[in-house]
Formats: sequence, structure tokens, C-alpha cells
Amino acid sequence: MAAAASAADWLAAARAAARQPPAQARQPLWVAGQAVGSVASGVLNPIDLWRLSDKRYQLLNQEQSGGVVWHLDVPPDAVTPALNLLAQALRAEGRCGPWRDEQLAVCNARGERLGTVERGAVRVLGIATRAVHLVGRAPDGRMWVQQRSRTKPNNPGMWDTLMGGMVSAADTLQQALERETWEEAGLRLPQLHGPEHGGQVHFSRPSREGGGVGYMVERIDWFRCTVPGGLEPRNQDGEVERFELWSLAQVQERMAAGDFTLEAALVLGACLGL
Repeated sequence: MAAAASAADWLAAARAAARQPPAQARQPLWVAGQAVGSVASGVLNPIDLWRLSDKRYQLLNQEQSGGVVWHLDVPPDAVTPALNLLAQALRAEGRCGPWRDEQLAVCNARGERLGTVERGAVRVLGIATRAVHLVGRAPDGRMWVQQRSRTKPNNPGMWDTLMGGMVSAADTLQQALERETWEEAGLRLPQLHGPEHGGQVHFSRPSREGGGVGYMVERIDWFRCTVPGGLEPRNQDGEVERFELWSLAQVQERMAAGDFTLEAALVLGACLGL
């Protein structure tokens, strides 16, 4: 009971940490006339897209609805190239996260896709992202967990769910679940028993990316399943140090000790009903 109580106490603090205001003042970011994110004051001031793009795109700082808004003034069919030019400019200024050569969807407030952008720029631009996690149990009730590679740029060496990854612009949620489950754990969904959607976890908190000027806005859809006996996860992409089977008491003890990533802890807390 003590471990459960400690895990519950730690989770209460973790849930508060997952919903924090920005560390500094931010201004809305609009693209093609629609709100898509936000940027810390001063970050975009030195960037001149007009010069970089041979006057194809304009990055404007305008008064709008009683406040100052950064507006990437482009036609709807140019959203993706313009946003990626902005990402490259941020990278040149040292104001970008780790460059992944991976595109993530950029959506308006209604969830409609306007275009895509390099993953390394989304936190600095305050663009909402999506991720997927899979919680896997053995038939005896123990839980499969992974230790993240010690070379990963984010949370190296910390413990995670069986699988966790981003939903890229090329993926549906189901496709991301299938792809990440194979790449991280070497498992195919048809091999697993009873995979089902468990719920969602939401994040909005400051990010260290871009020199501490990022803001994370993310929705995690988490799933659960049973991994049949005799079937063991095996990493395929080099991003996992190892997998282990832990009792639920051990999971909660390590959660209370802060050994899990914040994302994984909140997913596991939701799954365990803590």
C-alpha cells in the first residue's frame, strides 16, 4: 500500500507538471490566416523569410484582435514549404530542437491539416503534436517496460511503456501504432491479444528546445494489450536499451522514484487507475 500511495502522490505532482503555462511571454503564430501555434517573444525577430525565399513568403508581426501576432503570410498551397523554410531559419539561428528529417502535421484549431513541418521545429513554434503509447502486460499480469537508449536526445536511459512514439505526418493513428510497435518492440499487432484504445493524456508545458524557448502541446493516445507467453519484445531501431518484465508493485515503486519519463508515468497511471 505504501508504494501505491507514493506512486499516487508522485502522479499528482506529475499531472500538475504536465499542465504548465509558458516560461516566457509568447505570441500567437498564424499561418495562411489560421492559428497553429505560438512563439516566445523575440525569437522570430531576426528571421527575414522575405530575403530567404526570394520574396515568395512573408513573416509579419501584426496587431490582431487586440494583440501582436506572428503571421506567416502564404497561400494555402504553400504552407508546408514556408513552414519548413522557417524551420531551417530557426536551425540556422540555433533556435531549433534536434533535427529529425521527419515531418509532423500542422493543424488549425478544428484539427484540420494545413500542412507539415520538420519535427525539430514544433516545440519552438508551439505547434500541437500527437503521440502514441502501448502498455503491454504478460498473461500473469506483469508489465513489459523498456529502458530508453542512453543515446536518445530526450530522456536517455529513463524507463518507458512497452512502446511510445510520435504520430508522423505520413501516419494515421493506427499506422503509427503499428509502425512504432514494430520498430521499438519488434512486435506485430496481430500477435498481441486484445489491443484496445485506453484513453488520452494531454500535455502543455515549457520545453528546453531552442535554448529554452519551446512549448510542448501534445496529445498522447494510449493503448493496452496482452503480450502472449513466449513472445518477447526485441528492439529494431536502436532506440531501446532493454526490455524487462516488472510486477505492478515494482512499476509503482519505480514510478514513485521518478524513473519513468513523465509521459510514460502519466500513461501508466491512467492505465492502472491511480
